[in-house]
Amino acid sequence: MSSARSEHVLTLANGEAVPLIVQRHARARRMRLRFDGVAGRALLTIPTRAALKRALAWASEQSDWIEGQRGRAQGIVVLGDGVLLPVEGETLLIVATGGNSRQVRREDARLLVGGPEAHVGARVARWLRAQAKTVLTAETQALATALGLPLRRVSIGDPRGRWGSCSARGDIRYSWRLILAPPFVRLATVAHEVAHLRHMHHGPEFHAYVRAIAAADPEAARAWLRREGAGLHRYRESG
Repeated sequence: MSSARSEHVLTLANGEAVPLIVQRHARARRMRLRFDGVAGRALLTIPTRAALKRALAWASEQSDWIEGQRGRAQGIVVLGDGVLLPVEGETLLIVATGGNSRQVRREDARLLVGGPEAHVGARVARWLRAQAKTVLTAETQALATALGLPLRRVSIGDPRGRWGSCSARGDIRYSWRLILAPPFVRLATVAHEVAHLRHMHHGPEFHAYVRAIAAADPEAARAWLRREGAGLHRYRESG
């Protein structure tokens, strides 16, 4: 059997070469392609017994999509004074007030940040993580409680490969960058992970359950993340 992970190079329609990582996964039922905007590479997950040659040919057919994802991911945005930042479907202007208070405060379409300007990026990053933790914890607990599902703990991180995960113990972990996405995307992701508290697989029964409990259209959310998700990784507290 082929190696579980192999490295390749994908040539786009414009002639540029992009690293491609192929990962075989026992739980994969179909091929899934995504683009890691931070590392600048494409990642292809395929079923364990899938033919590598066919998988590589399919990935080559997605050249236009990969090229579009590269374009959206290019250009790191360092959080600081004057930067426009997407937060929950709105665009906020970061304003360094220079005030003595080091508080970060949202006021209309502005994010006011006190303290030395050199520390603005770090303060905004901490604020975003705190917002994500608060909002995602509340939404996850509310949905799990309403459905009578055994949620144990909610946490956040900054994974490149996924927006959320659920363990068999009932621990759910999200990417804090979901706070940068519109609310319907975040809510659909919450429904997806909460559904795993009942179904620890991605079979038809699981997807039917997600559709039944989701407050937002799961398909629309997945489409948004495929189209715009890579761009959420552009935002960093430092260069």
